[in-house]
Amino acid sequence: MVTLVIVVVTSVSSLLAFRSRRLFSGMELSPYSIIRSGEYHRLITHAFLHADYVHLIINMVVLYFFGTAVESKFRGLEEQGIIFSGTFFFVLLYFGSIVLSTVSTVIKYRSNPGYGAVGASGAVSAIIFTYIFFAPLEKIYFYMVLPIPGIVFGVLYLIYSSIMTRRSKDNINHEAHFWGAVFGFIFPVLVEPELIKIFWNSFF
Repeated sequence: MVTLVIVVVTSVSSLLAFRSRRLFSGMELSPYSIIRSGEYHRLITHAFLHADYVHLIINMVVLYFFGTAVESKFRGLEEQGIIFSGTFFFVLLYFGSIVLSTVSTVIKYRSNPGYGAVGASGAVSAIIFTYIFFAPLEKIYFYMVLPIPGIVFGVLYLIYSSIMTRRSKDNINHEAHFWGAVFGFIFPVLVEPELIKIFWNSFF
């Protein structure tokens, strides 16, 4: 349910921003504006914008399918009495990853007034990696065609994101992808250290 709400709100806000440059520029991630003008709302609002329709559709489709799976897992943990609220921790995961995945970007571009970034990719990466934590051997369909065990996909994703971060030759914030993924994977252990047993036991 929370996933669906996020998808709807993000889609609507992105569509509105496509039509309003003022809205877009006021919500995008601008490290310069955050540091120099204290516009801290941008740490969150940028995730509710997207560069174009393809960017929006891909992120929302991936978020919907993996988000609903992670929500379901958190509800199960709540029913078992392991966590007090599945909804609370899912929301914390999503919004926490939005902020934490962009910290390095803000530091890196804090003196560049021309830099801007949008998209929920850092948070979506976090959701995918939380899913991998709970089901490391479940197949993830790479480009929706090639089935790869989640843990293998995760390792390849981190390597790719790390390499592309150093190259920095496209307009994709690979650094946010990397840190969002890392946060998503360790999040369950931060919530309850005993959950590491779920990951470990998945291999046996």
